[in-house]
Amino acid sequence: MTNRTSPTVRRRRLANELRKIRKELGKTREEAAKFAGISPVTVTRMEAALHSPKPADVLALCKLYGISEEKTEVLVALARQSRQRGWWQRFGGTIPDWFSFYVGLEEEVSELRTYQPEVVLGLLQTESYIRAIMLSDVHLPSKEELDSRVAVRLKRQERLKGPDAMKLWAVIHESALRSIVGGREVMKEQLLHLIHLTWQNNITVQAMPFSAGAHPGSDGAFEILGFPEPNDPDVVYVQYRRGSLYLEDHSDIAAYAEIFDHLRARALSPDESRALIQRIADETI
Repeated sequence: MTNRTSPTVRRRRLANELRKIRKELGKTREEAAKFAGISPVTVTRMEAALHSPKPADVLALCKLYGISEEKTEVLVALARQSRQRGWWQRFGGTIPDWFSFYVGLEEEVSELRTYQPEVVLGLLQTESYIRAIMLSDVHLPSKEELDSRVAVRLKRQERLKGPDAMKLWAVIHESALRSIVGGREVMKEQLLHLIHLTWQNNITVQAMPFSAGAHPGSDGAFEILGFPEPNDPDVVYVQYRRGSLYLEDHSDIAAYAEIFDHLRARALSPDESRALIQRIADETI
């Protein structure tokens, strides 16, 4: 279990609680907004975790909903915690808003399951590989922006270390392992680094070989984020060119969990995967 505290996770937990309570009581967003002296749009943003509410606004909503004093203290505390600044916020415009939310969630993740068909997962990348990936974009970043983005990714990798390290289970397609990113030296370093990481007890890597043929992951990469607290349900993260999707519906989470189970069943075992990565590294000279 992680001892970390992320304002993003607290904001999401508060949003879920406020939305659930309002709906159970049959109150409309307009009623809640009028009582609290805020706009209905603000209530909507609060319940969607798009806004860090003021503790006073949460207190007012708790009064409207008739919430006990003890529960009110918990929700107001969540509001205060959600307004704190995370380490990633000091990087300013380096991280787009849609990804800043992900980094905030990742800070408190206890388990991450992912399928990666094109590139090695960011948490498992070497610095040289990171730079090569970022310099392959259509619009090249400035040196300062590149250095800042690299620093963010390397900082995120600390979640794989220490007593509160997350558990990571990654299925990576063979195409991502054979693609020569940044040149042969950079790619070989990346492959050897990946092998080294697979010996950590909290990291499991399975390779999906070309021989597996068609499989349920053909729609693309995804991640399933799990949290240590029951009040923080899993979320599926799907990234696209200019943004991302955060899927929280139980049916969506169950669907992606089922897909991941099929992918790891079809992929090579961890030992077989390590052997394949070593063979590819040996060929990359």
